[in-house]
Amino acid sequence: MVDKILKMNISDAEWEVMRIIWTLDEVKSSEIIDQLSEKMSWTESTIKTLIRRLVDKGLVKIKKEGRAYIYSATVSENEMMYQVTKDMFSHMCDMHKGSLLIRLIKEIPLSKSAIKEIQRELNIMEQSAPDTIPCDCLHSKKNHQC
Repeated sequence: MVDKILKMNISDAEWEVMRIIWTLDEVKSSEIIDQLSEKMSWTESTIKTLIRRLVDKGLVKIKKEGRAYIYSATVSENEMMYQVTKDMFSHMCDMHKGSLLIRLIKEIPLSKSAIKEIQRELNIMEQSAPDTIPCDCLHSKKNHQC
């Protein structure tokens, strides 16, 4: 499934559908439609199209219960966010990833427990971290800055 996540693009609209499915775990299309038509002012047919695309991509599975269809995610929200972020970071210069993480940490909401966990991980990483991270943008081994 990880390879499948990395090979596909999911639109902003599809992310909105996935967020509803992840939050409600198993959900009828009518519940997704209720949530998104109110939140995003989308039509029922637009939302059904988005659900179908996610099923076609293998990110959502369908289970029939009576006359109703129940949708659930085939990948966890955490795994999806991790793989998409990891893929995005793979396209960036190693030298700049630290400063980007600092900027993100300053901007995203974090609980005290998350902050403590980050601090613990950073303390462990600091023990073996190099003094600097070289630029990896060019193939040559010359010392260069980007």
